[in-house]
Amino acid sequence: MKLTTLLATAATAAMVFASASYADTVGIAMPTKSSSRWISDGNSMVDQFAAAGYETDLQYAEDDIPNQLAQIENMITKGVDALVIAAIDGTTLSNALENAAAAGIPVIAYDRLIRDSGNVDYYATFDNFKVGVQQASSLVAGLEERFGDGPYNVELFGGSPDDNNAYFFYNGAMSVLDPLIEAGTVNIVSGQMGMDTVGTLRWDGAVAQSRMDNLLSAHYTDEMIHGVLSPYDGLSIGILSSLKGVGYGSGDMPMPIVSGQDAEIPSVKSILAGEQYSTVFKDTRELARVTVGMVEALLDGGEPEINDTSTYDNGVKVVPSYLLEPVSVDVSNWEEVLIGSGYYTADQVQ
Repeated sequence: MKLTTLLATAATAAMVFASASYADTVGIAMPTKSSSRWISDGNSMVDQFAAAGYETDLQYAEDDIPNQLAQIENMITKGVDALVIAAIDGTTLSNALENAAAAGIPVIAYDRLIRDSGNVDYYATFDNFKVGVQQASSLVAGLEERFGDGPYNVELFGGSPDDNNAYFFYNGAMSVLDPLIEAGTVNIVSGQMGMDTVGTLRWDGAVAQSRMDNLLSAHYTDEMIHGVLSPYDGLSIGILSSLKGVGYGSGDMPMPIVSGQDAEIPSVKSILAGEQYSTVFKDTRELARVTVGMVEALLDGGEPEINDTSTYDNGVKVVPSYLLEPVSVDVSNWEEVLIGSGYYTADQVQ
């Protein structure tokens, strides 16, 4: 074979190898591994991005804001092609996102809205107001089922005040509960209402348990509590521990109705044991699918699919969003929703 032919063949092979080995890289910044939900989110995205031909850099910040900022800045420095960020505190990323914009890196806010920045391209999440509506609707249904016509003594818990979603959950729930409170059907015995009062920083179950302990000792020595609005399973487990600690769920003290969110396995088991009443299932596989689609469209020069252009104002812009549907889960439908969908196996739950 002539030398020129050999050189041409080698050059072609090198080009083929280079094109075959190159793949866009997506930086994925997740808040914490302390919740099984975020582990599932991360795994789902890595799997689905890989199936679509992308490499990923998945980082967990363990609820440490400076750590997450450093991780994101490092991803930008390394030259990722896109960023997917589930923020710990959605108000702390403006400078980092300016650097991403300067480098031409598109940003997808994942499940938690990033606030106070014009450099958020799209938002993938669930209908968070509806999550709150479902939590409160299930709470009311459980109260009626277990305690008759009322009135009902209820306490309210909110999510982390630095998570924009927490306000949507709370406002959605209160759209159901406010008319009942005004009518006297629901009585907030402690009087504690509003996210500035009932919020639970970092969604910490130990903090929720301590607050529930204080509520019970201050307001329920002579009163029975009938229900607790809890926006997240990790809080619900702490709340239930407090309730069981003073005798609820045994003897003549029926377990109060306690809501939740994320269908985490301990809470599903608690529902089956007759303790937690309900949760809200958000299929992270579908959220990952939507997010991968957004990134693909952006990197291909296209327009991502969205279904909401009005709800999520981050203080600088209304972020175009895709909202997925949450599903309320209780003892009546857990198997169909969680096992039937393949999200869990029966062995994981029982």
